[in-house]
Amino acid sequence: MTEARRALLTAALGFLQLRQQPSEIAPLRRWLDSWRGVGDVVRGLNAQGLDLELRQFPRGWRANLYPTGTAHSIVVASAWEPTPWGAVSPHKR
Repeated sequence: MTEARRALLTAALGFLQLRQQPSEIAPLRRWLDSWRGVGDVVRGLNAQGLDLELRQFPRGWRANLYPTGTAHSIVVASAWEPTPWGAVSPHKR
């Protein structure tokens, strides 16, 4: 089941990379650019063994990914974006 979900998310994120996005992509963009979308991405990351740390700063958001069960001293990935959903978006890494 995890592999199927990963494949679906990968395909969805691939469509978001298109320079000119068809109107059918708008609902996907709205979902990923929302707190609901952030939560869904976080649950997916956790299912793959990753914890997320999301922090707000005056000029943007930082997302750090750590392996689940560690003391969070090992950073797997990090992103800095103006929005929280941009920082956790898997296509940024």
